Amino acid sequence: MIRLESVTKRYPGGTTALDRVSLRVERGEFVFVTGPSGSGKTSLLRLMIRQELPSEGRILVNGRDLGEIPTAKVPDLRRFIGVVFQDFKLIRRKTALENVAYVLNVVGLPAKEQRRRAYNALRGVGLHHRIGVHPPVLSGGEQQRVAIARAVVNEPELLLADEPTGNLDPDLAVDIMRLFREINARGTTVVVATHDRDLVRRMQRRTIYLEHGRVVAGGDGA
Repeated sequence: MIRLESVTKRYPGGTTALDRVSLRVERGEFVFVTGPSGSGKTSLLRLMIRQELPSEGRILVNGRDLGEIPTAKVPDLRRFIGVVFQDFKLIRRKTALENVAYVLNVVGLPAKEQRRRAYNALRGVGLHHRIGVHPPVLSGGEQQRVAIARAVVNEPELLLADEPTGNLDPDLAVDIMRLFREINARGTTVVVATHDRDLVRRMQRRTIYLEHGRVVAGGDGA
């Protein structure tokens, strides 16, 4: 599903976020990417969705070389990728249902089908009773569940999550990880970037460790 070959990412000013990173994530896997703050986790995920391009090396996602995809075709790539952000990125003026349905509106589904799929996605994360509520009224855990529903409503083959439990208490964090596990069980490849090593140990999934922009363990699936 994902392959990085000697990928380096440098930013203006000389900062090297990733240094000759090589790793593989197989289809259907649930993988954690962990490491201290500044180790390159967020840069890694941004490269996987082609939000940025590597300075060196090659990235393949679902068999496609991201460096060879024209900018105009990037939205097509992202249609099979769901992304969950730490800060939720919900639209405050839209209800929970409208936030989730917005993804389907972008791809041009009929309004009735948008509502049906959005409702089912919210039901899947236990929020079907909050469909008409706006984000400011929802708790942090509820907002994160809406964000997850939005990320999976299009039934993506790949789900990427960047510190999805960073703003949640430990019990809610475990609940969110259970949701990811259920999503993975339905066939979606899941990659979660987190600095919470206690949570990683509890989940007992394959873990890729980053330090100073380099993979120090777990990159080859061993």
